Amino acid sequence: MCSFGVLALTCALSFSQQKDKESSVETLEEVVVSDSRFELKREHSGKTVIKVTRAMLDNQQGKTVAEVINTISGIEIAGSRSNAGQNLGYFVRGGNNRQVLVLIDGIQMNDASQIASDFDMRLLSSDQIESIEIVKGAASTLYGNGAATAVINITTRKASQKKISAIFSSTIASNQSQDDSAYNPADFSNSATLSGTLGAFTYLGGFSHQFTDGLSALNVNGATERDPFSRQNAQVKLGYGAGKAFEMAVYGNWDNYYAHYDNSYPMEDADFLSRSKQYRVGVAPKFNYRIGSVNVNAAFTEINREIESTYPNSYYAKNHIVDAFSKNKIGDRLHAIVGVNYKQDYARFASEHQIHYADPYLNLVYVSDFGLNFNGGVRNNNHSIYGSHWVYNLNPSYTLATNSGYTKFFGSYSTSYIAPTLYQLYATWGGNSDLKAEENITKEGGVEWKVNKNIRLSTLYFERLEKNFIDYVYTDPVTYDGGYDNVDRDFKVRGVEVEADASIGNKLSMSVNYTFTEKDDVAVLRIPKHKLNSLVGFKWNSKTYTSVSYQYNAERTDRDFTTYQDVTLDAYGLLDIYVSHQLLSRLKVFATVTNLLNEDYTEILGYTTRGRNARIGMSLQF
Repeated sequence: MCSFGVLALTCALSFSQQKDKESSVETLEEVVVSDSRFELKREHSGKTVIKVTRAMLDNQQGKTVAEVINTISGIEIAGSRSNAGQNLGYFVRGGNNRQVLVLIDGIQMNDASQIASDFDMRLLSSDQIESIEIVKGAASTLYGNGAATAVINITTRKASQKKISAIFSSTIASNQSQDDSAYNPADFSNSATLSGTLGAFTYLGGFSHQFTDGLSALNVNGATERDPFSRQNAQVKLGYGAGKAFEMAVYGNWDNYYAHYDNSYPMEDADFLSRSKQYRVGVAPKFNYRIGSVNVNAAFTEINREIESTYPNSYYAKNHIVDAFSKNKIGDRLHAIVGVNYKQDYARFASEHQIHYADPYLNLVYVSDFGLNFNGGVRNNNHSIYGSHWVYNLNPSYTLATNSGYTKFFGSYSTSYIAPTLYQLYATWGGNSDLKAEENITKEGGVEWKVNKNIRLSTLYFERLEKNFIDYVYTDPVTYDGGYDNVDRDFKVRGVEVEADASIGNKLSMSVNYTFTEKDDVAVLRIPKHKLNSLVGFKWNSKTYTSVSYQYNAERTDRDFTTYQDVTLDAYGLLDIYVSHQLLSRLKVFATVTNLLNEDYTEILGYTTRGRNARIGMSLQF
């Protein structure tokens, strides 16, 4: 199947020159925001930024947010192919959950009661998302603690420009393993969004729900009990704009799920239950003036988690965030952003703990008229426990324009500072208040080649040095005694990413990406050394669209935690097919088959993975 993606791309290269005039894709006008917070043309950005638009999400209806992100180069989300309630591991460029920062509408998201203080993407519904921008590599100068390997910037749905508009969608799917073939309906999703614009006011309200049944969390002898998953999401967003001078958004979100799961130690069927509820409210005023704007993003988030198991427990976390910054355009070439980011995290597990930080930061972007571009910044991490620490980013690029495209050379040198989480510091089981903060140094360099408005190729090399890495160190693997500690050595992760996108007229589109990742002298758990994603989409006419996608994961290493021995998991490839048709002017129907070849594979040792499954659905828009 690797040859399939290469062959498809070769065809595009040979035919697209003849079809340029037919194409409506103007990639030269594509803009990216997350790497600088300014709208920059892609050729002026020196970072690797991938944008998933609402249209792209509509062509992947039925997939979770984690499944969509898992098709991006450099990213492996372990658990996204398993039972819906499976915990997710975010492995970006050989990193872990602690090194990935998730933003929702510009607000840093995390759960301070979690071990890694990470955000749980199982809470999200893709139906309520407008776009996803992913910045790979360190972005700590703009986004602070934790943004060491990637920033995943999620923007929720925008209000319709009509006075009133409604979108309804519903899907039904099977949810079975490779050993099943009944295709019984076991996965149900529904969503509704109402929005509009009334003069200077905008409004949006949305609700979505998913219920999934049919699979056991574990895939071991005797584990046959089904472990359902249920999620509900609601959002309200109000906006006001007083001409060009002032605008403001006020929003509220409620996300909730429960997930049944089995016992991991020992691995056996169990009627365990995990519940998570999140409430979020925020306000985002923006004041515009001649050369820029003053922006404020402020939010309060509260998370409650409950565990019903042999060792029941409950967790509570909340945070307050204010990110205030000024954006200015100085002349035609220089952009400057200066701001301060305040965040307070509070968590209650065995006892109550909190931390806070207030970080001033500065970032400059220079776009010359002779091809040289520069993006650089500094940030002063002011942590309530770890004091003051500087991080910085240097990101030059040079663009050579051609008649039909450009060639861009880019590189970056960035530092990151990752303070220990409240759990790592103070947990009853393993907490260590003497931990040092992790520090990362990231280097990358690459080239992007825009052949014409239909073809884009890019390749880059990345390398990250990890210092003071924090891990749970067992002193007795039988009783699990041990604690969190800084590993007494440095680690170096390196890799290569290759991407290609092509289109032929208005009919055919293709994309291929490949990632190579390795870590010096260390077994990297659950991260494939080689990973390939490819997609071919064909628009038969104005109403019908079809896509075929393929994902290949090479051998991976996982750990058997009953013996503490490493196990090699076999390589596997997954083939998916999607088709949609505009049945009526307002009604679209779609269907998809995932894992078409019913590949029998293991994603996480001991846990169930999904086999061949079918989904049908509809979307109704007024």
